[in-house]
Amino acid sequence: MKNKQNALNDSDLSTAKSMLIKPTKKMNKMMYMLILLLVVVSGLVFANQEINETGKMPGQNTLSAIQRDAEKKKWEASPDGVKFKAWEKSPAGKNVQASAAKIREDISAFTDMEAVITSLSLPPGSRLGFGVMARINGADYIVNFEAEKAQLVQLHALKVNDKVMVRSRNLSYAPKYAYPIVSAEYVERSGKVIFKRLPRKGGC
Repeated sequence: MKNKQNALNDSDLSTAKSMLIKPTKKMNKMMYMLILLLVVVSGLVFANQEINETGKMPGQNTLSAIQRDAEKKKWEASPDGVKFKAWEKSPAGKNVQASAAKIREDISAFTDMEAVITSLSLPPGSRLGFGVMARINGADYIVNFEAEKAQLVQLHALKVNDKVMVRSRNLSYAPKYAYPIVSAEYVERSGKVIFKRLPRKGGC
């Protein structure tokens, strides 16, 4: 009888223990979920405080933009800067800028531009390496090539009046030159690629 009583007591105790353990496990799980939720919410709040409306961290690029602006103003006040600003307002400068404006969208979009070769040599005094003169969209341009020696073979085979498709991401001009300068990155003739600018070592 006593053994039976002990057995019953042990059974009751085991049941009581299991009843205590189950709520404890659930409570631990709930506490873990609450802590995890709190961490996530805190992280989101912190992120929202750190990121401004433009999606950039406060101060990001601000210093460099200020520095660029300061450098630009400093250069514009220099003798070279004053000469350049005067050239931009001159008839020659306005003519070059008007030609540049004709292909600016194509440069920005890196789209094909049909070009007709008008000269195989650049204006006297040019220091742009290898290049040709070409007519694009009714205006004349200097098209220069940052080419490796092996790439010059096909470029030297170009002739006056050849039609080529040119792509570029870089358009520039300077008082020294009477034409905008197109830095060719891709050139195609008769459906065949004759030039593709190679990535710079350590860069793109």
